[in-house]
Amino acid sequence: MDKLVQVDPIIHAPIRLSVMTILLSVKDADFSYLKEATGATDGNLSTHLSKLESAKYIRIVKRIKAKKPKTTCSITPEGRLAYEKYVSVLEQYIKRSV
Repeated sequence: MDKLVQVDPIIHAPIRLSVMTILLSVKDADFSYLKEATGATDGNLSTHLSKLESAKYIRIVKRIKAKKPKTTCSITPEGRLAYEKYVSVLEQYIKRSV
């Protein structure tokens, strides 16, 4: 029996997986939208976004709009490839279990 390839632990955390999935379908998403969509707290989401940014899976842009801070996130080409690989590994897991 072949050894299973490990899933990417950066993506595998539920909130990070949710963020990556959302960012695949949009040009970018602001912090408030991601917070609402994932059900995360400010601090928790911020921590998860930082991990994704450190892995170069997402890009975070912070700017001031109408005198208020606005944080937007987008997926990077590296993040897109990592997500595709993650899904491929999950598919391998499923095929082995059937």
